[in-house]
Amino acid sequence: MLNADFSATSRTVGIFSAFGVSVLTLAYVGALAAGLLSLEDKSEQVSDPWFSLLEILIMFIAPLLVALFAALHDWAPPTSKTLSRIALGFALLLAGVTSCVHFTILTLSRATVADADVSDLLFSFTWPSAAYALDILAWDVFFPLAALFAAPLFFGSPLRTTIRFTLIASGLLALAGLSGVVLNDMQWRNIGIIGYAGVFPVATALIGVIFLQTRPTNPAGAKKD
Repeated sequence: MLNADFSATSRTVGIFSAFGVSVLTLAYVGALAAGLLSLEDKSEQVSDPWFSLLEILIMFIAPLLVALFAALHDWAPPTSKTLSRIALGFALLLAGVTSCVHFTILTLSRATVADADVSDLLFSFTWPSAAYALDILAWDVFFPLAALFAAPLFFGSPLRTTIRFTLIASGLLALAGLSGVVLNDMQWRNIGIIGYAGVFPVATALIGVIFLQTRPTNPAGAKKD
């Protein structure tokens, strides 16, 4: 079914953002792997230049996610607009929180703070810290909610069904990452990382294919949701 809201602009933005998220997330995974392999002590945090590259990649991924979910809202059939709007809302929360966290870390964590304990409590990516807690809120709460509310938008063809279950899997895995907070062991958060860094890029690439296959409509004169 064609949606009057899915204009040529929506389609272009959707294709670019869907494949952009996939490519940049894969780049993030590659940079993270390289950073981890460069460590002599595996208990240490990833250091520069890999750390800064990871922060920059996240800040590019965040606005692409907003664009992707906005295009999904335009693409969604009228009967599913409530779900797509909720998914877009959670994507906005995700992008806003994670952008604030990683921009703050990228800029202020280099500043000299008299009290090292205060600096660690604010900026460190070792648990517990304010930055880590907010990052968990973004990626293990807001992200899975966005993915799970977007999943029902896809039904019918085998490709759409695959996207549906891939989004559900990525969302549930991300939610499972909250077990790291419950157990006070951040190793369990790696489950969530599999969801949004491993499974989700597959879903976004397939969504890009859907956008490529969908013919845009002229929104002129159409009633907007």
